[in-house]
Amino acid sequence: MDAFFVSVEELYDPGLKGRPVVVGAPGDQRGVVAAASYEARKYGIHSAMPSRTAQRLCPHALFLPPRMELYEEWSEKVRAILERFTPIVQMVSIDEAYLDLTGTERLHGPAWHAAQKIQRTVATELNPAGGGAGLPCSIGVAASYLVAKVASDLAKPRGLLWVPQGVEAAFLAPLPVRRIPGIGKVTEKVLYSMAVATVADLAKVPEDQLVETFGRWGAALYRKARGQDTDLWFVDEEQKSISHERTFSEDTGDPATLEATLSHLAELVGKRLREGRLHARTITLKLRTAEFRTLTRAKTLVEPTDLDGVLYRTAAELFRRAWDRKKKVRLLGIAAGSLVEGPGQASLFDAEQRERLERLARAADRVRDRYGADAVQSAKSLRPKQDR
Repeated sequence: MDAFFVSVEELYDPGLKGRPVVVGAPGDQRGVVAAASYEARKYGIHSAMPSRTAQRLCPHALFLPPRMELYEEWSEKVRAILERFTPIVQMVSIDEAYLDLTGTERLHGPAWHAAQKIQRTVATELNPAGGGAGLPCSIGVAASYLVAKVASDLAKPRGLLWVPQGVEAAFLAPLPVRRIPGIGKVTEKVLYSMAVATVADLAKVPEDQLVETFGRWGAALYRKARGQDTDLWFVDEEQKSISHERTFSEDTGDPATLEATLSHLAELVGKRLREGRLHARTITLKLRTAEFRTLTRAKTLVEPTDLDGVLYRTAAELFRRAWDRKKKVRLLGIAAGSLVEGPGQASLFDAEQRERLERLARAADRVRDRYGADAVQSAKSLRPKQDR
């Protein structure tokens, strides 16, 4: 979706269109930008930027408070449209998804045609006032997640870009390395020191040299430079979050099942954080009741973390405060946001304890990589197998 939070606000106030709009904390207060219109981005404003900085860059920008429940509602409407085109829809955030269109050609034609239909359907149907000026989206069409993601980014706003199979490496070659999902400022700086500025430069570096410099991430970079997917999740720099959620086969009010599910979700999120060498400052709980009412609650941590236990304890605390025990639960989710690269500070754990916990987490990750996500779980996570 294009500038999703702002686009939703524009549905209810068309007068916002064409103006520099920021969704986030007020410009004169502490807090960050959650989303910015393309007009605001021309001034250098981007998500996760301090709101005070955004106001300095564009004093006449209009700041709006986030309405997360409203954005969740429209995200579900987008998902419902996507699921008409294929049963394989992977939502990676509130405003981004991957679709596997393999085998749908008889229904929708080639993937390129299906993408055009999706774009038109989202624009025409997701508009409270009717007409064809609804929610805008951009789509990348390719044979790999990575290339589809890059193509989607290059197509924004309101664009569609198809990269035919077999030309992935040529498509990526002239792009700056920062265009590769997962390459942030830290990795970019190291690559520049190796005289690597473009994806073509990266593709020339021997795999063993990348592994020596970056470890397992180096092997992933070697494949990414060729347009190949890896088993490492990547995080969109704009998105700034990693999330997992679970919809129960039957609505449940069993506390043990619900907390066990939270524990398992925390393990999945933690693994992806560690794979991306990221730490989260903010943990968000998503809870949907049997009546389809969606609640979101968030907490900012004293120090960033990638540890399953911290993720679980934070989410469980938010859950216990948000859940009305009289209401059965349909869905639970955990999102890790405000991501930072590299190791976090160690103010909450002494160095020895933290190192022990990190070694344990990495060992569990290696087993999961080989035998699957359920191969190693904490005792707290074992209860809800029937819902996986």
